[in-house]
Amino acid sequence: MKRGKCRGCGAEIVWIETSSGKSMPCDPEPVKYWEKPKAAGKVTRPDGVTVSCEYEGDPNKATGIGYISHFSTCPQAKNFKKK
Repeated sequence: MKRGKCRGCGAEIVWIETSSGKSMPCDPEPVKYWEKPKAAGKVTRPDGVTVSCEYEGDPNKATGIGYISHFSTCPQAKNFKKK
């Protein structure tokens, strides 16, 4: 996992290689998640797989730890959309 700074907002980010081989900018703090198909939340696991999830639940039943895409938290994300 490579660290860097967002070109839009200057926040610290980590780059995770996805299962498709692309680099995903993510917020640097890992979060616990509870996997749930078709949930609105998404995390990218350290192995590069993105899963639908919820961010709250019984701490003893968390599915794992993942990273939230920086595209969903960056105030400048709209400037990076492909045209």
